[in-house]
Amino acid sequence: MEKLNYHQIESLTSNKLFGILPDGVEIFEYTIHNKNGIELSVINYGATITSLKIPTENNSKTDVVLGFNDLDKYINSFLLPSPPYFGTTIGRYSGRINNGQFTLNSEKYQLNKNHGNNHLHGGNYGFSTKNWKFIKDSKQNETSLTFQYISEDGEENYPAEVLIEVTYILTEDDELKINFFAKSNRDTIINLTNHSYFNLDGHSENILNQELLINSNQILETNNEQIPSGKFIDLTNNSSNYQVKKKCLETMDTTYVLNNENCATLYSSKKNIKMTVKTNQPSVHVYVGGNCFDEISGKENSMYHNKSGICFETQNFPDAPNHSHFPNSVLTKDSIYTNNTTFKFEKK
Repeated sequence: MEKLNYHQIESLTSNKLFGILPDGVEIFEYTIHNKNGIELSVINYGATITSLKIPTENNSKTDVVLGFNDLDKYINSFLLPSPPYFGTTIGRYSGRINNGQFTLNSEKYQLNKNHGNNHLHGGNYGFSTKNWKFIKDSKQNETSLTFQYISEDGEENYPAEVLIEVTYILTEDDELKINFFAKSNRDTIINLTNHSYFNLDGHSENILNQELLINSNQILETNNEQIPSGKFIDLTNNSSNYQVKKKCLETMDTTYVLNNENCATLYSSKKNIKMTVKTNQPSVHVYVGGNCFDEISGKENSMYHNKSGICFETQNFPDAPNHSHFPNSVLTKDSIYTNNTTFKFEKK
């Protein structure tokens, strides 16, 4: 595959005021780019990706993620019946936890319920709504941004104080690397991910003409509330099988069990872009459906709808704390949690 080509520019980190929170705290947008012209912008509210611009034809760039132009729209999006979480960092636990309950070290915990009878994406005020501290920008041979958040003991009823860092790296091989790091002062559960909605044709388009490949032959069986039963569904002769690339479905809300680090690939024939996803996580939750209601006005006055983007939530299994045969979700005292995911962009 060819690399993306654009005019050669020097690596740069810049920032600008993005908005002010109701308590008067200023939120900034930080922008970096690599020498090939890929440009990434992140705000410290939710450590949220606001734009990702990829060089395309005629020296132009295509913004391939959904988002907003101002802070108030991000804040107000969490007041919707089902928030879209555009580009945000999800935690302390990504995905659903059945009845908001789990047992750890023989003690039962009741988390806040924010999705019917269940706990979703960290609760009422998860990491997506927090003011993250910007702690580090580009260093020698690495164009990057690092944000830090300390989740207090008892936040959303989770046990333990947890220090979390997320680093966004743009490589000269046209990769966006998202690396999560966390450590805790006592045992807790954790499952972090980024919730960007991708659209390789541009954030104002729909994704139905793009082709998808997912390196998985099993998905999690779930009930009508998307809670895992603990069983797995074989994808042989199943419409959810994407081991051979085909066009995206109009609706997807599925956890794929990954065979190895090669997670998924998305193709755009319109923009001639291929995006390959790799991760060290055991699953990817693929989401199309949008929570956009045809009433969310995004960047450049685009009206987002339920076919505007596709999420690749690389993570542990939803509800893993309640299934002993699922991958371990416990972060023990003084141990280290990592989630490393790479999105690589090439000419198709």
